Amino acid sequence: MRRYSAAAIVREAARHHEGWERAWASPEPKRKYDAIIVGGGGHGLATAYYLGRNFGLTNVAVLEKGWLGGGNTGRNTTIIRSNYLQDPSAAIYEKARALYETMSQDLNYNVMFSPRGVMMLAQTEHEVRGYRRTAHANALQGVDTEFVGPERVKELCPIINIEGPRYPVLGALWQARAGTARHDAVAWGYARACSAMGMDIIQKCEVTGVRSSNGQVMGVDTTRGPIDCDKLGIVVAGHSGALAEMAGFRLPIESVALQALVSEPIKPVMDVVVMANTVHGYMSQSDKGEMVIGGGADGYNNYTQRGSFHHIEETVRALIETFPIISRLKMLRHWGGIVDMTGDRSPIISKTPLGNCFINCGWGTGGFKAIPGSGWAMAELMARGGSPLASAFTLERFREGRFIDESVAAGVAH
Repeated sequence: MRRYSAAAIVREAARHHEGWERAWASPEPKRKYDAIIVGGGGHGLATAYYLGRNFGLTNVAVLEKGWLGGGNTGRNTTIIRSNYLQDPSAAIYEKARALYETMSQDLNYNVMFSPRGVMMLAQTEHEVRGYRRTAHANALQGVDTEFVGPERVKELCPIINIEGPRYPVLGALWQARAGTARHDAVAWGYARACSAMGMDIIQKCEVTGVRSSNGQVMGVDTTRGPIDCDKLGIVVAGHSGALAEMAGFRLPIESVALQALVSEPIKPVMDVVVMANTVHGYMSQSDKGEMVIGGGADGYNNYTQRGSFHHIEETVRALIETFPIISRLKMLRHWGGIVDMTGDRSPIISKTPLGNCFINCGWGTGGFKAIPGSGWAMAELMARGGSPLASAFTLERFREGRFIDESVAAGVAH
């Protein structure tokens, strides 16, 4: 695989860009692999990449029932931060944030990481107390965050209205080294790196069954035939429950739609990310000038990937009070993604009752920001049988009552 570089751009420009290689191969599936990863989104591809980079395991297939990155990886609002309250959460999200900083260089692919900073607004006294507590916890965890006053909020984001009639801005939890990245590029960069290591990226290959013998996984049945494996990783976000049922166990999760929208593009007005829990919305501006807006998850279980007008009305009405400037914008498009929620709003990275079968799910609304840290932990779990980053996120915690409660720190009331 040729490296991307400024010299390569000049060379290909001279020959009308006819010499570029495909970013990743599209092979036919082999009969057997050392490991199969089900799910060709960011988490699945990151797992495969770190299996190869950290442990030299490259006889790996990534199976995706649709197109690569076509699930939640291509449907999120690209926010990256690590200022979570609980120690296990802060550790894995900070690992992810740190890996994002060097991802473009590591993958030789520009993922457009932008450390523009993330503010989580405190608009009630309860939130002020909660975010001050989180700031103190982050200081002990080595996560660089701070609680700032309303004047600093206004300085960082001039278009914000800090004197709202219902919910004035009383301060914010500010993480200066948080930010955004290009969601598609993250998936494409990992896929290119995996393919370069000899792994098979197989799209349009839906898993229809999981085969086992004597309590050990043997392989999967797919729409492109049976494939055997020694180890199986299930990393399919909102469809985790369906795949777990195929493998013979149940998960303590529920799947719901999370919606988002973007406005028509405008000139730059906002160079930070703002999350507002009380008014139930968050917003940033993309490199194309669109205002990227997200809100809450649906209040009922579903597998839809489309938006609904009542949710858009609720989110935009709330945000207009905090950002009056957006009242005159037109909506460009809206959509939904299927997120899988656990009771404590923390993920599951765990062995399963089926031997050599591992699962990574339950990220809820925080999946994109965790991709590299999640892949790092899942790869270590699959290769070594355990990972310090994943040890707190096992399935057993629900039976033992060891909950990792992030219902507030997860942001926007979920």
